[in-house]
Amino acid sequence: MKDLTIKIAFYKGKGKLHNKIIRWWTKSKYSHAELVLPDDITWISISPFYNSKVSARSNPTYDKNKWDFLIFKINEDQYRSIIKFYDRTAGCRYDWIGMLLSQFLPFRIKQKGRWYCGEWIAYALILSNVMNWQKIPIFEFSDLSPGVLYHMIIISKLYTREKLNRYADSKSVH
Repeated sequence: MKDLTIKIAFYKGKGKLHNKIIRWWTKSKYSHAELVLPDDITWISISPFYNSKVSARSNPTYDKNKWDFLIFKINEDQYRSIIKFYDRTAGCRYDWIGMLLSQFLPFRIKQKGRWYCGEWIAYALILSNVMNWQKIPIFEFSDLSPGVLYHMIIISKLYTREKLNRYADSKSVH
């Protein structure tokens, strides 16, 4: 099995008024997130300001200064799981109710068959086992905005490194 690379792209560009409002409200420098497939051209996400559906688009040219990327090495099984999840959710509409209410309430509201960008990517990463739900239990987060997703991924990567370091320390001979 060969290793593949996916990226999670976080939009930090100035953008339009809605980008500014999202960043202000979520207290994050990110207003949107997309999952970039191994071909580095296909980006999957959902935005109410594009077509309001989970969809893949070709984005061969983009301003790298407006995006931050977190990179994952994945295997072919994980890639197939991401694609299956996409195939199953492609065309699902934007979850306005879930996204808005989750910002105001201390628990997450989820409309069946509807998504917003950070939520869809979090589920894609968990369901494909790119991120371990036992380390990052997304069901405990009321908000899965792009900024929260970014920090979840960073925490997941740090937790893994810390665990590996503890394991390595326990195996060393004193």
